[in-house]
Amino acid sequence: QVQHVESGGGSVQAGGSRRLSCTTSGYIYDRDCVGWFRQAPGKEREAVAVIYTGTGVTYYDPSVKGRFTISRDVAKNTVYLQMNLLKPEDTAMYYCSLVRCGTYNTTANNAWGQGTQVTVSS
Repeated sequence: QVQHVESGGGSVQAGGSRRLSCTTSGYIYDRDCVGWFRQAPGKEREAVAVIYTGTGVTYYDPSVKGRFTISRDVAKNTVYLQMNLLKPEDTAMYYCSLVRCGTYNTTANNAWGQGTQVTVSS
């Protein structure tokens, strides 16, 4: 059973940085795509970044491109999200997920974790 554990969230002032981690158990990354998603109160969950674990190719939503960096450590079965120049509108619960490559759609075997909260104050 796939399980994701997200960590690294917290409170930060606008302009600051946070580094999120997503460690997956019950599944070994093997040329998969893993995405970071976020959900703000009253809003739908949205994708912010995806990485192909095979080659490290990345994709970003325009709202975070140039500020966020997604990376992976295949040996640790972990994907990271380095978030710089944070804005109050980045405030959300952040989750990771296996996704179908070329899309933001989660895979059939994915299960959402508890997420990690990021709060950015102005």
